[in-house]
Amino acid sequence: MIQIYHNSRCGKSRNCLALLENAEKEFEVINYLSNPPSFEELSNIIQKLKMKPIELVRQKEKIWIENFKDQKMNDDQIIQAMISNPILIERPIVITDNKAIIGRDLEKVAAFIL
Repeated sequence: MIQIYHNSRCGKSRNCLALLENAEKEFEVINYLSNPPSFEELSNIIQKLKMKPIELVRQKEKIWIENFKDQKMNDDQIIQAMISNPILIERPIVITDNKAIIGRDLEKVAAFIL
């Protein structure tokens, strides 16, 4: 089943959710701000995205700039920072069984879910 890590206050996330609804595919919405992923879940998502943890961080967020930007952090510390502050997780994330994509480009999401 398709999952979307969704933030209802984000326009890109709302657009991606609408695309999934219109595609008439079965999917699960995960409101990650109120239900943050565990360390294991986020690590698994990052692996499916085939990226480094730092690439999933919203580095322009005030929380990142004020608390983490100038720190030397390893991958586990970066993941923990995102779990503790889920607003730092780039969104939306669309996940299928073995793959994931950042859903900011709707054309890529449409191709991804086919």
